[in-house]
Amino acid sequence: MPAVCHRQYTDHSVFLSQSPFLEAMTPPIPPLDAPQSASFDPAIQPLLSCPALPSLPAECLRLDFIRQAFAQPVAWQVEPLFAQAFAPDPAALARARQAAVLMPLVQRPGGLAVLFTRRSDRLHEHAGQVSFPGGRIETSDPDAVAAALRETGEEIGIAPQFVQVMGLQPTLLTTTRFLMTPVVGELLPGFQIKADQAEVAEVFEVPLAILMDPARHQLHQLQTAWGHGRCYFSMPWQSHFIWGATAILVRNFYRFLAAAAGLAGPGPR
Repeated sequence: MPAVCHRQYTDHSVFLSQSPFLEAMTPPIPPLDAPQSASFDPAIQPLLSCPALPSLPAECLRLDFIRQAFAQPVAWQVEPLFAQAFAPDPAALARARQAAVLMPLVQRPGGLAVLFTRRSDRLHEHAGQVSFPGGRIETSDPDAVAAALRETGEEIGIAPQFVQVMGLQPTLLTTTRFLMTPVVGELLPGFQIKADQAEVAEVFEVPLAILMDPARHQLHQLQTAWGHGRCYFSMPWQSHFIWGATAILVRNFYRFLAAAAGLAGPGPR
């Protein structure tokens, strides 16, 4: 099986057939990122055991390493458990809405941090959930990068000139049928945050070292009303619960950096 090299994707169904979590899924199944009801609490769903993965060396969490990883293509595979969401069938693609998000990296005295938003409780979709700034790709946007930068400016007031784009990660099909392209970018000194209160309840940062620690990645199982199993990752931090599609993108970024560090090969062939 060919390896993934940045945005080149292949059929990853072999990983699902070999996955120890297959009994918790009804393939094809993308990451769960929408609650089943108003009373649904993703933080209290039962946990599944998760395979131990290697810790990243400290040098992998620096801007120069990340820039180099994007500058020189590295063979890597997306998170195997959700591989089908990164290689959806053509029918699913035809129904999907194009979207883009920015994964903003911020250099702080103690190391790199990642900026997140908590969506307003008044929103129709994903209310109150932790996410990256971003949204739908409009016809006026020349590409996913432009859409991610525009949406970031509209949501949290960071102007495009304060974002140094480093690269793109594989596009994910969410359960709400958004085909979401993650754009990784460094926030340059001088940026200012002015959140749109109609969309954003909070803007906060999480240390990259916390997010890239696989021991902190939790895998949850949820039984739906129809008896089918779903599962999703989460990364709790302080009062925040990062889960669903956002957590999958974080998990994928770990996979990317681990491969760039030579800690993880491209997977079964």
